Amino acid sequence: MKVAIVCDWLVSVGGAERVLRSICDLFPDAPIYTSQYNKKGIDWFNDREVHVGWLQIFPSCFRRFIGPLRQRYFSRLDLSNYDVIISVTGAEAKAVKKGKAIHFCYCHVPTQYYWGMKDDYIKNPGFGILNPIVRLGLKAFLPPLRKADYESAQRPDEFITISTYAQQQIKDAYDRESTIINPPVAVEKFSTREFSTGRETIKQQKSQYYGTEHKNHKMTKSQENTSRHGFVTTSRQVTWKRLDLAVKACLRLGVPLTIIGEGPEHKNLVKLANGSKLITFVPLADQPTIKRYLEQSEGFIFPSLEPFGIAPVEALACGCPVIAYGKGGALDYVEDGKNGVLFDRQSIGSLCRAIQHFQTLKFDDDKVRKSALPFSEKNFQDKLKNFILKKIKSKEV
Repeated sequence: MKVAIVCDWLVSVGGAERVLRSICDLFPDAPIYTSQYNKKGIDWFNDREVHVGWLQIFPSCFRRFIGPLRQRYFSRLDLSNYDVIISVTGAEAKAVKKGKAIHFCYCHVPTQYYWGMKDDYIKNPGFGILNPIVRLGLKAFLPPLRKADYESAQRPDEFITISTYAQQQIKDAYDRESTIINPPVAVEKFSTREFSTGRETIKQQKSQYYGTEHKNHKMTKSQENTSRHGFVTTSRQVTWKRLDLAVKACLRLGVPLTIIGEGPEHKNLVKLANGSKLITFVPLADQPTIKRYLEQSEGFIFPSLEPFGIAPVEALACGCPVIAYGKGGALDYVEDGKNGVLFDRQSIGSLCRAIQHFQTLKFDDDKVRKSALPFSEKNFQDKLKNFILKKIKSKEV
């Protein structure tokens, strides 16, 4: 069978791109169709045949501006000469023309700027001084854009999604039923022990990092050789991730926090830390370095509302329990009191209480690690392959 894979864009590395890479490995001959492709931003697909259209003329940084144009582009993209289409999307890629092909839509979440997070986007579109103009445009054009997005969601034959939370959002927004197949996480790599035990002394790999004043310096001896202490979080630094809650809560309680990652909110978070030695900022690191930080940390703080969340599952695979906001995808993998703690409100007080409760508990490293194993890439690929083959067979019958 001829298989085509479709995604919204390919401009940077993230969770959606990890899912796409795993699906591509299942279908090695399938070409990829997308709106924009930036090889400098992501080099994971250099071995693939990638097709782009007229939206490629825009710089990839413009993708936030051109949602309506993407809707137009994908709704006119005719893939009817394929037998199977697999769209991997959280935006407009599901709109492609399928003809007689069977279209499987792996939908992370309904297009957030039209549905679940529309109020947040209208409040802070993220365009700086242009926010007032963009806000007016969003309010004026939101109804027809939502209508077009809803109609696009009726095109796929089957919806697959990443979590119980996302499943309900798809039902609410698109009135479509979906099957949950959790996204792939590299749990095998993170769960492999490189140290004698998570609670004993850990040799921290020497690396450079920048602190609250953006000055690179070597780790101190106490940081190179230390037992598990303090908390860690790794995330793209944007407003809706609510990393500000983690900073404020740790400052209030006087506990160390390491924040790994980069993004437009970095300067605000540094300002919020106010030079405190409790808060350490580490630039975006490779997988082995992140693994070492997770293995040396007492717990992982996950304060954002997300449809799933790959980073906290990676933490669990390292034996690092998770403190998570008790809504969204975290409910599919954080068991309160067993491999972490859930807090009920995105507030400083609620997170502080969760941290304090967390510190009274004793977690079993092996049990925490094992809780992440069902989310392995192999399990993802097996479930997805079996689901697709079963549906294709039923259509043929």
